[in-house]
Amino acid sequence: MGFFDSIKKGLAKTVSILNTDIRDIFKSTGRLVDDEFLNEMFEMFVKTDMGVTVAKEITDEIRKQFQSRVAEMHEVLAIVKTKLKETMAQPTAPIVFAETRPTVIMVCGVNGSGKTTTIAKLTSMFISDKKSVVLGAADTFRAAAVEQLTVWAHRLGATIVTGQSGSDPASVAHRAVAKALEINADVCIVDTAGRLQTQKNLMQELEKIRRVIGKAYTAAVRSDDADSTAAAPHEVLLILDATTGQNGISQAKHFSEAVQCTGLVLAKLDGTAKGGVAVAIRKQMNLPVKFIGLGESAADLAVFDSNEFVEALFDEVG
Repeated sequence: MGFFDSIKKGLAKTVSILNTDIRDIFKSTGRLVDDEFLNEMFEMFVKTDMGVTVAKEITDEIRKQFQSRVAEMHEVLAIVKTKLKETMAQPTAPIVFAETRPTVIMVCGVNGSGKTTTIAKLTSMFISDKKSVVLGAADTFRAAAVEQLTVWAHRLGATIVTGQSGSDPASVAHRAVAKALEINADVCIVDTAGRLQTQKNLMQELEKIRRVIGKAYTAAVRSDDADSTAAAPHEVLLILDATTGQNGISQAKHFSEAVQCTGLVLAKLDGTAKGGVAVAIRKQMNLPVKFIGLGESAADLAVFDSNEFVEALFDEVG
């Protein structure tokens, strides 16, 4: 299944709302663009969690183009798609690999966002691409998370670094990076415990993990590649549960402030009608959506394509 078909399937609930609402708004072949029409369009976009700012920008553009005129559905949809594609435009490379191995990826998110499953999916993707992977199980406070990650590591063929229950997660992160350097692995992925963005002490712990990763990497390669040493961790991925909708914006804001997130993985997209939250986060946070989760298996991870995402949203109503 290609990305378009995958994302269309994952966005089924969001697409269903848009399909129903747009066809209700355009009860005939055309519709007079007046305040009533624009309010209905605005409410439709807000309902899918695209956010008030994006909804206003789109309706303002429709007003500018068609005020007091009868507009056809395909004309309005063309404007909607153009505005959304402009908003969602982002670099195409999902992972920026370091010039000096390993590329270190730190993964964070709130409890239950799907971090461990996403790490398994990323690991599967890298190993399928013939890359060696070291996993750091730095969620030392939840034995089940370590066990789950260990099972995935053995199943997929990755190296796993763990610590004793309740031990300092930063020390596990340090040892994971050291192990990846020792065996010259291509990628090192460091898991972290789930935490609410409002828990100040746990967010400070996350900052510490990031600093320790940087120091471990820098100490080993400082004489070889100054540019790479400054970058570790090379990616900080925030896993967002798409079903949380607008709360994802608060998570993105606080996690980015703490650990300088480089991108998002939108998990559980197949289980929500709030798929538009990807638009809102891109608009407000300027963080790229790097991957989307579309199921439970290790293969259910797709590299995000912003243009196809927008096309899939309106595929049934064009």
